[in-house]
Amino acid sequence: MYPNTIREFATSYQKSRILLSSFELDLFTNIEESGISGHQLSANLHLNEHACERLLNALVSLGFLIKQDRLFVNTPDSYRYLSKKSPEYMGGLMHSNQLWNTWSQLTQVVKTGSSANPSEINKRGEDWLFPFINAMHDRAKKQAPEQLVTIDLTGINSLLDIGGGSGAYSMEFVRIKPELEATVFDLPNVIPITSKFIDQEGFTNRIKTSTGDYTKDELPMGYDMVFLSAIIHSNSLEVNRELIKKCFRALNQGGKIVIQDWIMNHDRTLPTFGAIFAINMLVGTEAGDCFTELEVKEMLLETGFDNVSRIEFETGISQMIAQKI
Repeated sequence: MYPNTIREFATSYQKSRILLSSFELDLFTNIEESGISGHQLSANLHLNEHACERLLNALVSLGFLIKQDRLFVNTPDSYRYLSKKSPEYMGGLMHSNQLWNTWSQLTQVVKTGSSANPSEINKRGEDWLFPFINAMHDRAKKQAPEQLVTIDLTGINSLLDIGGGSGAYSMEFVRIKPELEATVFDLPNVIPITSKFIDQEGFTNRIKTSTGDYTKDELPMGYDMVFLSAIIHSNSLEVNRELIKKCFRALNQGGKIVIQDWIMNHDRTLPTFGAIFAINMLVGTEAGDCFTELEVKEMLLETGFDNVSRIEFETGISQMIAQKI
């Protein structure tokens, strides 16, 4: 690795901060199709004119905006993904902006071992929660068709989507198998958001919801499949052991459990995105981590599951699937 490569690595946060601040200020939404001057935009958004103009120029240099004379115009992609006027607006980026504060404390977290944001999700406010659920929804909508098509739904008539957030995966399951009865199980402050997404996506009366805390409450019973996407990385190994036992009890005989997450190699170095995400859990949760295939398999087997298998996707995400015999 050459010095220039290291230097570029070390300063890459600067480009990220320029984009995230612009997104947070909602610059892209407020740039008119015909263009807008820095003076007018700063006045509309109550920003310092000189600072706003400098930020806009940086966005032009990075390829997010076009400058014509003294007017700034969105590129087609910036309008498509970064303006609230577009149906493809990437609202989930606000969660990336929120992660800035926790990641900025990584040095101190490594010194102390204490999370930069130890509060439980059900104690975090709406300003944090909705962008988080929205980010997960955006990602899940794009990934679900590829990820779920590999799962054999033969004999699966009911599904419990644990910590299902927006319900995006339940929606895709129902698209694949319309007669499937899907239920999203999540925290009391999440389920109202879940219901909004279910209605927004046209699944009213097709997907049910159930309220509870899987770390404290028993799960609803009588399902043919339990699905946990991006759940186990939020918990300690001990909490996950208890959760998998609850999943076992929630399943009908012959039912399946599907755990979708970053599943690490023995050395915890691959996949790379999993290793990076483990740091996200370090700074953002009290005890979350990305677990190895052996750790997940042992939890499943010791609970009583059998026929454990693994599917790995090009993204690095894996599914661990097992059956209640």
